[in-house]
Amino acid sequence: MLTLRDITYRIAGRTLLDKASLTIPAGYRVGLVGPNGTGKSTLFKLIAGELELDGGEIQLITGTKIGMVRQDLPDDDTTLLDVVLAADTERAALFKEAETAEDPQRIADIYTRLDDIGAYEAPARAAIILAGLGFDDVAQNTGIRNFSGGWRMRVALAAALFRKPDLLMLDEPTNHLDFEAIIWLENFMMNYEHTLIVISHDREILNKTVTHIAHLNQLKLTMYTGTYDEFETRRAQKMMNQQALYTKQQAQKKHMMAFVDRFGASASKARQAQSRLKMIERMDMVDAIIADRTTTFIFPKPQELPSTIINLRDVDIGYAPGKPVLKGLNLSIAMSDRIALLGANGNGKSTLIKLLSGTLKEQEGEVYRHPKLRVGYFAQHQAEELDLTTTPYLLLKKEIPGEPEPKIRGVLGKFGFDKLKADTTIEKLSGGEKARLLFCIMSHDAPHVMLLDEPTNHLDIDARQALIQALNNYEGCVIIVSHDPHIVESVADQLWLVKDGDCLPYNDDLEAYRKLIIEQRRKERSDAKKSSKKEKKSGSNNQKQLEKAEKEVARLTRDKDQLENDMTLQAAANSPDVMSKLLMEYARVQKKLEAAEAAWLEAQTRAESTEE
Repeated sequence: MLTLRDITYRIAGRTLLDKASLTIPAGYRVGLVGPNGTGKSTLFKLIAGELELDGGEIQLITGTKIGMVRQDLPDDDTTLLDVVLAADTERAALFKEAETAEDPQRIADIYTRLDDIGAYEAPARAAIILAGLGFDDVAQNTGIRNFSGGWRMRVALAAALFRKPDLLMLDEPTNHLDFEAIIWLENFMMNYEHTLIVISHDREILNKTVTHIAHLNQLKLTMYTGTYDEFETRRAQKMMNQQALYTKQQAQKKHMMAFVDRFGASASKARQAQSRLKMIERMDMVDAIIADRTTTFIFPKPQELPSTIINLRDVDIGYAPGKPVLKGLNLSIAMSDRIALLGANGNGKSTLIKLLSGTLKEQEGEVYRHPKLRVGYFAQHQAEELDLTTTPYLLLKKEIPGEPEPKIRGVLGKFGFDKLKADTTIEKLSGGEKARLLFCIMSHDAPHVMLLDEPTNHLDIDARQALIQALNNYEGCVIIVSHDPHIVESVADQLWLVKDGDCLPYNDDLEAYRKLIIEQRRKERSDAKKSSKKEKKSGSNNQKQLEKAEKEVARLTRDKDQLENDMTLQAAANSPDVMSKLLMEYARVQKKLEAAEAAWLEAQTRAESTEE
């Protein structure tokens, strides 16, 4: 399917890939992993032909259809369903050609091909994908201009999945999804029938959906068989073996060099010294393990506060007067609480977080906060609001004016910012570095509660693990919204479900919630099928007649072609009787074909009228 042979790529004088090689057979589901900034997204662009290599070659099977999430979605009144359907360019082109085609043979070919590619089932398939990603029937028939960037990315993902390409490449597909949509995507990826390469920092996704791991590290690519957890185990063993061999070789080399240094000048030992130098040259020296960059998070210890720190009594919250998103909330939060909020996007998780942070006021009811309470708030879109022209040092200095430079740099150092990084403009920082900067700013004054709304979107797997460790060492309250099950299970000891305008404790575990969501989705699909059957029963006669007419036109066209071929044969030319029969049959078929084409045009008009 895909072969990368000794590929090299450089950007702005920096080498991202150096003679890297990888082979991915057809049907493999591969997780592409590696630290942020190593070039994973760049590799996707190289494979897709959007960037040119500096060396080596990339080979794909001829005719391979590549699918990636597009960034150039329309910004108009095109419905989401039509945006997804348009992703199948062949289907769209055939339907467009069918509107103007006049040659009966070409018309027959068009509708035969449409039937072959399942063109008539496509709207139902597109609707299923959109529903799985969180769009109901109303949303599917709404213009795309009415949706925000995060929801548009879901539409782009739906379009990529709908195409069913031979090679599907997904770059962090879960970043804009809620837990419910991720469950659906997991199932889609596990059952994908073609080749899949996914970049993800979500170890649960990688453990459940891929069959192999491609590790991009130190400018090279290495393939491992198995899940992400299996990859970690095998890589750790490989590194231990390599380091042990390196240590052994260095000790052996040191011993032989000591002999050379001691006896090299001695005539009697000169030959032995030269022999040892040749042995050293012939040694296949193993490189020492280069330690991976580590990400650090160290949250300061907050002052202890007694009993309840936040209490909500009959609280309504929302954005429009008289239209609360959440209504009648009665919640109590203590400093020792570790809470994860569950619920589909749009149900009000972020709204509740904003209320607790104080950025959104209650519409009704009473909110109590301890007088000494300090709140740290990490919002998922804060990185987009940073001043890109300043530096981490200057930004933090502005947050804590009057503090000496060593203290400011010390605070930054707890989040992995050395002097060089602290004095780099924010526009040059990676997404993960910007996230670490936000963690630093929100926690510098030792908050009693940290409100984290999708904190891991830009963190790689190692950084996520470092964040988990830091949160578990933190002595204040944590309330988290995250689509990453691993961080939820590792940090939270309480689950609250935000649903139907309320927020209530969920007394089961995350796996039970996963099963609940799957069962709900099954019920929704079952109800949708029942509804669809009723609709088809009452209004699908026109479509059936159209399909029947298309098949009849195709059949009669084939008969006509066969008769034309038979009339050119020597047997017909030598026999007037045979030729006469062929001509009579040809006239009969031609008449039937004309009638079938007229029936097809009439059926198509009725079907289009029904759709309108």
